[in-house]
Amino acid sequence: ADRILRVFTPGSGKQELIAKGIRKTTSRKAGHLELFTHASLLVAQARTWDIITEAATVESFRHLREDLDAIGRASYLVELVDSFSEAENENLPLWDLLLFALRTLDEHSQGSTTYDPTLLLRWFELHLLTITGFQPQFFHCLACEEPLTPITNFLSLAEGGVYCANCGKGHHDVEPLEADVLKILRFLQSRDWPEVRVVAARPTIMMRVENILYRYLLTVLERQPKSVEFLRKLQALVKQNIH
Repeated sequence: ADRILRVFTPGSGKQELIAKGIRKTTSRKAGHLELFTHASLLVAQARTWDIITEAATVESFRHLREDLDAIGRASYLVELVDSFSEAENENLPLWDLLLFALRTLDEHSQGSTTYDPTLLLRWFELHLLTITGFQPQFFHCLACEEPLTPITNFLSLAEGGVYCANCGKGHHDVEPLEADVLKILRFLQSRDWPEVRVVAARPTIMMRVENILYRYLLTVLERQPKSVEFLRKLQALVKQNIH
């Protein structure tokens, strides 16, 4: 009847806690410890796992959890936070970023806001990378450190940034980076969500941005997030329904 839960807190990073009796139908804690739920917990220290003694819901994100597409996106965001956070490591900015993204997804599922949810994922990825110290350099050349000009430059995933047109010629592990794609990457990285949500970039550019950030995350994490495959299956289903 007990269950071990992985939770993320602003003061202690990710933790594994045990919820005793949560599987019982009479458990008072069960409804407050659902996936994606923002809850207030009272925890007692123990020899192995600390024990959740009380739980109260702060935000349930009910609309999000009723939307399969939003569930897939939320799963991806949560998995990224789990991958980039450390146990017993305070990270309030990352906590705030995750809560904001979940609230934004919940509002979209409710129908109270309109925006492209994939845009939110790309914005979240870049801001998470900034908070956790893996921010790619999109504004200055990795070699000469001069400001990048709006022409075709050269991207290096391994180095985590961009070489200018001149410096990039001497490197073999780089790829051309179109000016329009760099512009979107810089905008997503440097702006707050209210400015980003109204962006209407061409689908081909956003696909390129998604591909770059996906491969950069793979380079940093050295593995593929499990929720990516779930997201791709959902996208495939949407395309089938459209056709």
